[in-house]
Amino acid sequence: MILIHIFEWLVFGYLAASVLYLLIFSIAGRFPLTESANSGSEQNKFAVLIPAYKEDQVIVQTAQQALNQSYAKKLYDVIVVADSLQAATLQRLRLLPVKLIEVAFEKSTKVKAINAALRQIPDDYVAALILDADNVMAVDFLEKMNAAMLQGSKVVQGHRVAKNMNTPMAKLDALSEEINNHIFRKGHRRLGLSAALIGSGMAFEFRLFKEMMQGIHAVSGFDKELELKLLKARHQIEYLPSALVYDEKVQDRRNFSGQRRRWLAAQLIYLRKYFSAGISQVIVHKNIDFFDKVIQMLLPPRILLLGSVVLIASFSGLLQLLNFQSLFFSAFEWFSLVFFTAVALILSIPKSFFNKKMLTAVLYAPLGFWEMLRALLHMKNANKVFIHTEHGISKKSKKNGVLFNKTKTA
Repeated sequence: MILIHIFEWLVFGYLAASVLYLLIFSIAGRFPLTESANSGSEQNKFAVLIPAYKEDQVIVQTAQQALNQSYAKKLYDVIVVADSLQAATLQRLRLLPVKLIEVAFEKSTKVKAINAALRQIPDDYVAALILDADNVMAVDFLEKMNAAMLQGSKVVQGHRVAKNMNTPMAKLDALSEEINNHIFRKGHRRLGLSAALIGSGMAFEFRLFKEMMQGIHAVSGFDKELELKLLKARHQIEYLPSALVYDEKVQDRRNFSGQRRRWLAAQLIYLRKYFSAGISQVIVHKNIDFFDKVIQMLLPPRILLLGSVVLIASFSGLLQLLNFQSLFFSAFEWFSLVFFTAVALILSIPKSFFNKKMLTAVLYAPLGFWEMLRALLHMKNANKVFIHTEHGISKKSKKNGVLFNKTKTA
């Protein structure tokens, strides 16, 4: 019985600490975040890098749209890193005013593609910007990134938002990303900590980026290792909520599960690798930013956290109804945890998401929880084999003055 009490204490303590962490930053994120004004006095030269692995369906349109920035045309190059693209796709890309770098690897990864491109392009760029092959920048994206870098920021994360919400899973994915934007980016910056990188829509001082990418060999989650290296070197990461980059959301259970399996595996890998360093950095070097990033890797994904506390609270309530008194924590305490988890998540949801359509996403949350559990149970070799997220055939549509892909239902 003592072992049961100890186990419940550990589970409750872990989940309660996770909820408290989210609640603090979700409240902080409700306050406005001051952004750098676009002075227009100086424009840095950008290398816009777009790694494309088997992205024949979307890469040509993505490259075309990347050329439509309000930024001075001579001060940014769109560089497509073509890995395993079809000959017809390569031919269409050659007709565009973009730089095309063809690469081939026995085992392809995003890191290999980016590093290959960095070895081939000149060093006269001031900044490097990373996009995914399905990403579309708002027309003023480079302007806003440039303004932040002129204010002294060496690393800037843009605001990645959904460009498609055409299936329930896509809506759930979009909702999840906005919650993470609020907590791990805006909320963190409001409290003076670094924003989290997200893998695309992010800009770096060119020489710093090239230096930091050396030695990174991640199969997946390279942005996490890059983030840890930056924070260990005390480079703070800025976040621009108004700098929008549109990102295709996964549309079906298979891609949702595969993507989450890749993320969970990367989180576990880097937690093991950097946990002791996180303790050392905060105690010896007072590096709170680095320690905070390690703490984030201890947190369960939001949908797993919510599902877990709901299930445990329900089970506890059932036991209490049956007059089973062996559990240390009462159903009231567990349901209180459910309440505060819900508050933290609701505070993180943008006002635009409170509509009837998004109710579908909420109704699909149990399915998302199940897919996350499956991903958790099938993480073996997820960080050894590159798991590619497929992107769909597109139709053009227009939103907020930006042409972007609206993906058909798979």
